[in-house]
Amino acid sequence: MIERQTGGTDVSRQMEQVLYEVKKVVVGQDHFLERVLVAILAQGHLLVEGVPGLAKTLTVKTLARTLRGSFKRIQFTPDLVPADLVGTRIYNQKTGEFSTSFGPVFTHLLLADEINRAPAKVQSALLEVMQEYQVTIAGETHKVPQPFLVMATQNPIETEGTYPLPEAQVDRFMMKIMVGYPTEEEEFVIANRVTGPAASVSAVTSMEHLAELQRECRNGYVDPSLIQYAVRLVSATREPERHGVRDVAPYLTYGASPRATIGLVECARALAFLRGRNYALPEDMVDIAPDVLRHRLSLSYQALSEGINADMLIQRIMKHLPAPEHALESHARYDNNA
Repeated sequence: MIERQTGGTDVSRQMEQVLYEVKKVVVGQDHFLERVLVAILAQGHLLVEGVPGLAKTLTVKTLARTLRGSFKRIQFTPDLVPADLVGTRIYNQKTGEFSTSFGPVFTHLLLADEINRAPAKVQSALLEVMQEYQVTIAGETHKVPQPFLVMATQNPIETEGTYPLPEAQVDRFMMKIMVGYPTEEEEFVIANRVTGPAASVSAVTSMEHLAELQRECRNGYVDPSLIQYAVRLVSATREPERHGVRDVAPYLTYGASPRATIGLVECARALAFLRGRNYALPEDMVDIAPDVLRHRLSLSYQALSEGINADMLIQRIMKHLPAPEHALESHARYDNNA
């Protein structure tokens, strides 16, 4: 147990160093930054919703520098085609041969800016690389670099010229994060920092080491009672009446998929490692649940007409279905020593 606990502390220490470097450039957004690190450790993708100018691009770009990884940004537009994303075959007239030109998805950290502005074909091309970590060009399969993270952004203000994301693609995102405006104090620091000398960011780890941290995180312990709690939460979004939350039923058309259950377990474990533990506690899952569930709920017209959003429904369900009360630390020690 001592060795495993040390491993959890090592992951936390490494992520703290990464966060320290990122915070040299990015002001505030603590919740957002923590969730980005959770997604990296849990090997999931992020869907971020926020107005322009909230340092979403800056965060991912700075993160890539601290991890010695490659970073690409794609501005999604209505005239984008799949080849612009994954690459294409090019004919060389001099040699009479075809060569493969790889697209921007061949990177470690990919920022898909305003993803809902691209047509369905482009979104489908991104779907394959998010799920399978590979792309197919002219019948040939090519693997993308590992680790691989997609962070896609949506602008909640302007809907003109946008294409709703397919439910299958939305479900592939492990979490959906809502990014808000900074406080006045934070905005003052932002103005000083941006208009002053540029801050230097140091690389604190490599992508190879990050892959090791991800494997270490997968060895974290999640108590069966906590997994059962995740199952009950997700099941309550599908059959509210069976779980005693009948008042939620009129506002839901469809509930969350089994990917939500998996996401709750993976993210709770990753959050626990960020907090210096190699076992998840109930508060880890409670903290992460809204980010994992909010984009997976399909709301009814009644919910939209009454101004009820997914977060309100999740809070109602979680209030009715409390997390297990056991601390779980003793369970973790027993399991790891067995």
